[in-house]
Amino acid sequence: MSGWQALFYKEVLRFWKVGFQTVAAPVMTAMLYLLIFGHVLEDRVKVYDQITYTSFLLPGLVMMSMLQNAFANSSSSLIQSKMMGNLVFLLLTPLNHWSWFLAYVGSSVVRGLSVGLGVFVITAWFTPLSFVSPVWIVVFAFLGATMLGSMGVIAGLWAEKFDQMAAFQNFIIMPMTFLSGVFYSIHSLPPFWQTLSHFNPFFYMIDGFRHGFFGASDVSPWLSLAVVGSCTSLIAGLALHLLRIGFKIRG
Repeated sequence: MSGWQALFYKEVLRFWKVGFQTVAAPVMTAMLYLLIFGHVLEDRVKVYDQITYTSFLLPGLVMMSMLQNAFANSSSSLIQSKMMGNLVFLLLTPLNHWSWFLAYVGSSVVRGLSVGLGVFVITAWFTPLSFVSPVWIVVFAFLGATMLGSMGVIAGLWAEKFDQMAAFQNFIIMPMTFLSGVFYSIHSLPPFWQTLSHFNPFFYMIDGFRHGFFGASDVSPWLSLAVVGSCTSLIAGLALHLLRIGFKIRG
């Protein structure tokens, strides 16, 4: 087993050992969202023709859960290691910045996809779903988890205490997630908020992911792919750069 594979295995094992908290709890939260919003709005909201609101909601909840948990995995691991003082032991190894990136972001992708799959399996029986283009589903799931895993690395390196990490999550991740069209189509918004939504990369992740299920979306999936691919490359590149220079982890 190579160095990055060992670190990757350690990071996967870290969240899997507390799977009830890191996987089962987010699945339960998503199911509650589906039960509450689906029950209240099922007969009041019509998004796409011949697609029920509950069906529309489910892919958004799957992607939202994946994004939040991919971010939480890498960010929590780094900030905990920094606070406990054991991150220095990784600096003593010959692992380069690519090894760190592959291990932390790779394990975040695994956690994000595990939670997303769990949400889908538990909630899919509430409503019938189609799979018009599974390729789009896989592509956006992987890119979304990679982007948020990389963002978690950046946040984990930047934060020096837990309240800074909470601020990053509460003022950046949560607003971008909830204003991305998880619970609604942006065409139902006033013009100003529609325009603002187009500057949110999370909107393109969820819209492209939803297109894979229904073949319908608010924007072209190719536009979504271009935006998400570009943002993922930029954020991953920044995470790699910060790891390379040892940002806030090397004296």
